[in-house]
Amino acid sequence: MPFPGFCWLLCCRQGFSLLGRDYGEKEEEESFELRSKDELACSVRGPLEVTFTQPVRTANGTNGRSDVQEEMLSLIIEKCKMGLENDPEQVVKGWLYRETPGSWIRQRRHWFVLTHDSLDCYSNSERGARRLGTLVLTSLCSVVWPDKQTYKETGYWSFTVYGRKHCYRLYTKHFNEAVHWACAIQKVIDSKAPVETPTQVLIRDIEESRFNPEVVEHIYKHNPILSYTQSPLYAPLLPFPYGSSDHVHHAGKGYATVRDEAVRLFNSLQQLEAAAEPVPLIQGVLQTCLDLRPLRDEVYCQLVKQTSGAPCAGVPAQLRYWQLLTCMSCTFLPGPAVLKYLRFHLKRVQNQNPNTEMDSYASFIWEALQKTRCRECVPSWEEIQVLMTLREMLCLVHYPGPGSCRLPITSHTTADELVKMISEKLGLQDSRNTFALFEQNAHQERAINGGTIIADILTRFENLAAKDPDPDSQWRLSFKLYCLLDTDSISIDSIEYIFLFEQCHEMMVRGQLPASEEDLQDLAALRLQCLMGDFSTHSPCPPLDEVFPGNVVEARVLLALKPPPGIPSTGPNLPMGCPQRFAGGLLAGALWSHTAAHKQRVEQDLRLHGRLKEEGAAVMGAIVERWKGLAGYSRRESIAAYLAIARQWSGFGGTLYEVDFYIVSAQTPLTTLDIDLWPSEVTIGLSPSFQSSTGSFSQKLWLGVAAECISLYRQGEAEALESFPYGQICSYGAFDSNTFKVTAGDRDLLFETSKLTEIMQLMNAYLSAAQRYQAPASNADTDRGFGISPASREEP
Repeated sequence: MPFPGFCWLLCCRQGFSLLGRDYGEKEEEESFELRSKDELACSVRGPLEVTFTQPVRTANGTNGRSDVQEEMLSLIIEKCKMGLENDPEQVVKGWLYRETPGSWIRQRRHWFVLTHDSLDCYSNSERGARRLGTLVLTSLCSVVWPDKQTYKETGYWSFTVYGRKHCYRLYTKHFNEAVHWACAIQKVIDSKAPVETPTQVLIRDIEESRFNPEVVEHIYKHNPILSYTQSPLYAPLLPFPYGSSDHVHHAGKGYATVRDEAVRLFNSLQQLEAAAEPVPLIQGVLQTCLDLRPLRDEVYCQLVKQTSGAPCAGVPAQLRYWQLLTCMSCTFLPGPAVLKYLRFHLKRVQNQNPNTEMDSYASFIWEALQKTRCRECVPSWEEIQVLMTLREMLCLVHYPGPGSCRLPITSHTTADELVKMISEKLGLQDSRNTFALFEQNAHQERAINGGTIIADILTRFENLAAKDPDPDSQWRLSFKLYCLLDTDSISIDSIEYIFLFEQCHEMMVRGQLPASEEDLQDLAALRLQCLMGDFSTHSPCPPLDEVFPGNVVEARVLLALKPPPGIPSTGPNLPMGCPQRFAGGLLAGALWSHTAAHKQRVEQDLRLHGRLKEEGAAVMGAIVERWKGLAGYSRRESIAAYLAIARQWSGFGGTLYEVDFYIVSAQTPLTTLDIDLWPSEVTIGLSPSFQSSTGSFSQKLWLGVAAECISLYRQGEAEALESFPYGQICSYGAFDSNTFKVTAGDRDLLFETSKLTEIMQLMNAYLSAAQRYQAPASNADTDRGFGISPASREEP
């Protein structure tokens, strides 16, 4: 006895053949039917009227129309000739130019009539005019609005209407008319009921019958569209707008419309079965889904289809679909409806195939879906390889100095989670200072936001290495001190003390540790003593730029090459004392001027290079002499002496950023800062956004961000021009894409910098760390500077 619901399901499924040609295994072209005069005897149509119909499959595979009259009426609205002037269903009508492909006349003028069901094209506006074409409007049609670029190129305002197989590109000379037509057509499209594909209907039925296994299995058995196939797919499983413009922003990557890309992706999926190396294909599918977001649900549905009911489910070729589904689950989440369908599919597979590889993949994917967030990059080659074998990958992280370690991570591990793992591994979890991950190469470094997915960073490193194989440009992860809240409590025997020493030396070499030249030479000598021990003639000496700031040597050379105040500098074109040999012609003078200027620049570069070598050798000699005087210092004593000199700077523990500083205030004069700050040649002609009643000024300075305040320094000077405790700061945040704004009292301080995000991130970290460690009573004390509530921060 059949169970209840079978009869209803069988009746419902009979209707799926009506839509099978649109979304099933094969699609056939539309046909145009020409009616003769003999047929008109029993027809209301006019002579030789073109009727738009669609073919239907009969049981033997041929096309027939005898049993599908009801279907034709439901899918295609055939419009008989009628008086165009008195039709109550007409919405808009008028003359438009239509682009005619393949014709020597590019644009032809036609009469168009918009009704509640279609957009019709007629030869003229008179009663009984011949209809040249009809575009049936459904919820999947789309309209591309007029754009100025087309108007500049053609002199016409153009809009395009996309249907299932055809599109109308229409032109008019008037912008208001083009917008009126586009709005009216879009309104008709919006009024249509959403189109559902058979796959969507079946997914909903499976969700409703999920507690009745017999019904579910019957649905799968009688609907092949849900199961594995070796045949190509001719239409997407989910509905996409015709002529969707989602691909326009990625046209440079060669994408077609979303509907076409959905069909191409299924072809790529099928190629996985025979691919010798599947990783490039997997990366291509993931990259397409990253660029074209609407395709993510489609690919999930295609993968569920290909992992359901396969004849040889456990063979390696079939497992490729599971491997791609694993990579998808670690990269993107599907929409809510598809996510429910996917989870039901995973449980069904686990119940049907316990203790198999498919069971392992399904279990892994189930757990991944609970952790996955949308990724910024597709997985790297290494990540895809470990995901295909359901393993974790190892991440190499460097410490300050030569140390490093490898830690296992997943596709979901964040920077904060990795920092916590490293801190526990090194015994730093109880430190009052905070740590962070940095991405760095030989030239620069930047802190990584705590919520960033580590796998995305590794993928970016892999892509950058492929573009630039230069060793100095290779990026790596580094674990370092970030917020120095309490440097005095660091034990000299801990690894944190070594971190402090190494990072302090990095600042010194970059020229961001303000100190006298004598102190800098002492620091360099202590660094050599720490690394090499006592001086020996056989000890290898590192390059000067590894122990001493190069900008100091360059400044000394440039100062030495600068001419005395009383002697004018030579012109840019002619050397001093050179006679004017080519006075007879402009061309001759220009040639001499160019040649002499080039020769002078070459000579200046050679002289500068020679002086830099001489000055560098002199500085290195002075450092070595100081190194000799440190004989007997142990490594521990050298580090202690080094940090003792560095701590003499009042801003020790802070981070310096180079900024262009502006001050804008309508209430407070500029003399609130030291008047010596402003040079006589300062520029006042800034953009209106920086203007005030007292004027605007700028100068390159250092902005120091520390635990209790932010400070302004002249570059190279140890004393701060002014400091602003956090308790005096009303708000801070992004003024624009490159400008950091701080409001302190009645003053607005503007800092133009390329490090805007890093400054914001560090200030937020200091405030969060201080609020976490300070007692409630201390939090109320604004003298120490941590008095900004989260609401007063202006996030970028």
